[in-house]
Amino acid sequence: MEEIKIGLLGFGNVGTGVYKILEENRNDILHREGLKLKVEKILVRDVHKRRKMIIDSSLFTDNIKDIIDNPEISIVAEFMGGIDPAKEYILAALEKKKTVVTANKEVMARYWSELEKAAQKNGVGLYYEASVAGGIPIIKVMGESLQANKVYELMGIINGTTNYILTKMSEEGRSFEDVLSEAQRLGYAEPDPTADIEGFDATYKLSILSSIAFHARVPIEYIYREGITKITAEDIAYGKELGYVIRLLAIAKKQGFSIETRVHPTFIPMSHPLAAVRDSYNAIFIRGDAVGSMMLYGRGAGDLPTGSAVVSDIITACHQSEKHRYTTFYNEAQVSEEVNFIKNWETEFFIRLTVKDKPGVLAKIAGIFGKHEVSIASMIQKNHNEDSVPLIFVTHHAKELSMKKAIDDIKCQQDVIRVENVIRVEN
Repeated sequence: MEEIKIGLLGFGNVGTGVYKILEENRNDILHREGLKLKVEKILVRDVHKRRKMIIDSSLFTDNIKDIIDNPEISIVAEFMGGIDPAKEYILAALEKKKTVVTANKEVMARYWSELEKAAQKNGVGLYYEASVAGGIPIIKVMGESLQANKVYELMGIINGTTNYILTKMSEEGRSFEDVLSEAQRLGYAEPDPTADIEGFDATYKLSILSSIAFHARVPIEYIYREGITKITAEDIAYGKELGYVIRLLAIAKKQGFSIETRVHPTFIPMSHPLAAVRDSYNAIFIRGDAVGSMMLYGRGAGDLPTGSAVVSDIITACHQSEKHRYTTFYNEAQVSEEVNFIKNWETEFFIRLTVKDKPGVLAKIAGIFGKHEVSIASMIQKNHNEDSVPLIFVTHHAKELSMKKAIDDIKCQQDVIRVENVIRVEN
């Protein structure tokens, strides 16, 4: 039986998980899949660094050519993260006619079309299950199990860091800053958490997911993005009174040739399946015309969950080596002229204001909402504090741009002390 030799680009958290799975499950993979897999070389920055795993030091190299120019290596697995030098190395591997398996969501979201063209030109594969939702096989499910469906909606919790933060804030009443510091100490958040807390990570992943789900390329530039830094314990407490929990959601909807894609903090009813997804777990809720509603749930990050997705792609690549599969939709850097990206979507809204405690203020605010065709579904007025009082509104479905105009008008009112927050609501 021919041995399939693999080169790993990176040996951090994910790389270690991949190596561990390949070593510990070697016999099971051979028995179940008929594949003899071997890690031939591992690219690292420092070959002399002390590592958690005891591993043959001769496997390590700091020279990419030891992998790219090795004719015995047929599959390259990349989990370096970021654009540079990951993109350059992936393209080099493809040009050397090596199949690439990657966990790099940013490279895929930004340069998918370029990478896939290189793979097709050289007759090799490009696999990226691990780029979204860690160990949850969402890409395979949408690409290989839901082909009979027209998927028209997906909502996902696809960033474990923000879900951990919002869970702790919700259940313990703590501030964003306090929980973020804890998440950094525990390793759930990076020293620079910007990619997670400002929604960039989820945006890259939604670009990939929505492109596959809707069979149309959705670049990140067409995805609305808003992070969780403005969410407060007060917002969460008032939302709980109204029967909501808050999550950073990646949302994509399609109707005809119109697509809306957005990443932002969202209130959802406590009865919604995504409301039960706590801590660093991920979940993707899908609606299709034939299958109806379904949800996939599991670990969205970590060495072994993400490593599981990488090894699954390696096995798939081996079985499809004679005929790799590529996207069948229009996959170019520029979007298809047939697709209309919606910026003025409709949703419900939660609005929290602090206003002066005097007669007529509520009527004036209600009048502004009415002027911009925003209908109020419910309102809570909390106990006043000296001369001010909190007002909380939940609207019926309203247009995004109409709400922005209404909020701009409300901010100009002398009796409005502050617009504390505006949070979208999905049911």
